[in-house]
Amino acid sequence: MKSKIFVTLRQLAVASLWVASCATSNAFAEKADQDKPLILEAEKVSVNDVQQVYELDGEVVLIKGSILITGEKGNIKVDPEGYEYVDVEGNSKSTASFRQRREGPADEFMQGRGQSVTYNAKTELLTLAGEASLKRLHNMQMLDQLRGWKIEYDDVKQYYRVSPPADAKAEDLPLARAILSPRRKATLEK
Repeated sequence: MKSKIFVTLRQLAVASLWVASCATSNAFAEKADQDKPLILEAEKVSVNDVQQVYELDGEVVLIKGSILITGEKGNIKVDPEGYEYVDVEGNSKSTASFRQRREGPADEFMQGRGQSVTYNAKTELLTLAGEASLKRLHNMQMLDQLRGWKIEYDDVKQYYRVSPPADAKAEDLPLARAILSPRRKATLEK
């Protein structure tokens, strides 16, 4: 009976995170980022201009407008429409990270870490995996914070999703944690 309660609590926690996050403010990713050049830094960069594939190795830094992604190893694929699909991994000593200014309120950012960072510029879907954390900051003050094994943030639909590892057991709870600021207060302070 105990495991049934935990499974129900897990499902409730994930559903609560999804519902609560649907109420996020109406700020979106910085739209000007789409038209900015892609700046790549790494110890080693391999460019296949025909296939529009870039391989990066060692102290990776990717900058595109207000987007900053760091890690140890990464690859980028650019589709025919010009949208980037980015995968960056950390290593045993450091995690991969993501930071982007949000459109609208000044000084509002999304900032996250994980063993891997995946960003789809076309759908504006960010995925952080492996002991992941994601924060929404305003004037460097935390508004929302999520922790879990895998975090997905969809900027277009304005929601977060925190998922446990596939092999998670009910006794491992809590597998996801969220701190969400009251929307009314966060809106009034902007």
